[in-house]
Amino acid sequence: MNFTDEQLSRYSRNILLDGMGKEGQEKLLNAKVLVIGAGGLGSPVCMYLAAAGVGTIGIADNDEVDLSNLQRQIMHSTSKLGVSKVVSAQKTLADMNPDVNIITYKTMINADNINEIIRDYDFIVDACDNFPTKFLINDACVIAKKPFVHGGVVGYNGQLMTYIPNTDCPCYRCIFENVPKKDSVPHSSQVGILGANAGVIGSLQAFEVIKYIIGTGELMTGKMLTFDGLTMKFRTVEFKHKSPDCKVCSENAVIKDVAQNKTEYCD
Repeated sequence: MNFTDEQLSRYSRNILLDGMGKEGQEKLLNAKVLVIGAGGLGSPVCMYLAAAGVGTIGIADNDEVDLSNLQRQIMHSTSKLGVSKVVSAQKTLADMNPDVNIITYKTMINADNINEIIRDYDFIVDACDNFPTKFLINDACVIAKKPFVHGGVVGYNGQLMTYIPNTDCPCYRCIFENVPKKDSVPHSSQVGILGANAGVIGSLQAFEVIKYIIGTGELMTGKMLTFDGLTMKFRTVEFKHKSPDCKVCSENAVIKDVAQNKTEYCD
């Protein structure tokens, strides 16, 4: 790839990195990443991927920018109140890096549309804020053999894990099994969330995406990273192998098609 002078300047700090160089930067520019959720997690994910030069970023979200979002959703601003989040995101990212092609999906991700939406992407980012969609993303990615990174935040705490297909690493459902019953787990709208907490986990998700694309470093596969912002402690819990009873990734999987298992993704 022949880089322009502007690209050599823009990505100079990337290119200097061991494990990156021009070859790694070219991989980023040719990569396609889908981010599901343009809120607290999706904001830092999208912004760091765009800044790094990921060539195509898809963003799926059905909401509009609300005043209560701005405490943590740094991709949006007061001037964009009432604007679709995907439109707001597209404007922010285009201003940040015109190299990047932004594809928007103003829709609620569901069992009927997820397969078509994820099909053309190299990597999927779970940046949503509800359990049914998290399980849906997991199951659709496992079935379609798409790598993805999960992130979750509430209060001062967060967690992260990465799934890579065709390996023995567990998926999200291996660890958590089933969608929790509605209101059984506190939501940030009930107990709050520190904006910087979403920034920490979202940044780590972007880190995982970049490492996967350029093929360097160690991914968070086979383990769950947890973060306690009050003590500034990270903890890694290992889950080295798939669950033999997993509904979606085990040899005895019962979920073969998310469109035929819609009740799995309902509160």
